[in-house]
Amino acid sequence: MRAIKDAHPDLLVITDVCLCEYTSHGHCGIVRDGEVDNDITLELLAKTAISHAEAGADAVAPSDMMDGRVGAIRHQLDEEGHAGVPIVAYSAKYASALYGPFRDAAESTPEFGDRRGYQMDPANAAEAVREAKLDLEEGADMLMVKPALPYLDVIRRVKEETGAPLAAYQVSGEYSMLKAAAQNGWIDERSAALEALTSIRRAGADVVISYYAKEAAGWLA
Repeated sequence: MRAIKDAHPDLLVITDVCLCEYTSHGHCGIVRDGEVDNDITLELLAKTAISHAEAGADAVAPSDMMDGRVGAIRHQLDEEGHAGVPIVAYSAKYASALYGPFRDAAESTPEFGDRRGYQMDPANAAEAVREAKLDLEEGADMLMVKPALPYLDVIRRVKEETGAPLAAYQVSGEYSMLKAAAQNGWIDERSAALEALTSIRRAGADVVISYYAKEAAGWLA
C-alpha cells in the first residue's frame, strides 16, 4: 500500500478489513469453542483498520460481517487521529456460492463449517436493509451489497430506503461465468460484460467494484 501511494499519490486506495486471510481456519474472526467470537474480533478489526490508515489507505472497507464492527472501527479511527478516513461498509454480504474462484485463488475457504453464521441468507432481503441502516447509524460513509447480479433487487431496496452512497461488488463467480461463456463462444464478452455492469448501475449502485474494471475502463474510453 505504501509503495502504491508513493508511486501514484493521486490513486484512491480502499482496503479490505478482515481477518480470514490471516487465520489458520479461514474464518473472518477469532474462533472459540468452534464459533466466531464477535466481540473479541471487533478489537482486532479496529486495530487492523488503524494499520491500514497509517499505511496510507484513503478508505477502509470492513468485509467481515461482525455485528458492531463499523462502530468499533469508526471509534478507533477517530481516537487515533484518522477521523477523515471514511468507512465503506460491506453491509449486505451474502453467504454466496459465487465467491468460489476467489477463495480457490486466495486459499481462504474455511477449514470447517461455513460463513453462514455471520454472512447473510440469500433468501432474506429485509435483513439487508436493517443491516445497512445499522451501519449508517454506526458511522458508515458508504454501503455495499455483495454479490451484485443475483441481488439487484437488494441493491434497489437498500438505495431507496437509505439514500446513502452505495457500492455493489460483482464478485469472482459472476466474472468467471461471463469469461467462461465468452471463451466458449456463447456470448460477445464486451457486450455482455458492459450490459451486466450497466444493470448494476441501473439498479442503484453509485460505485461498481468488478474484476472487469480495467477492461471496462478501456472499453468505455
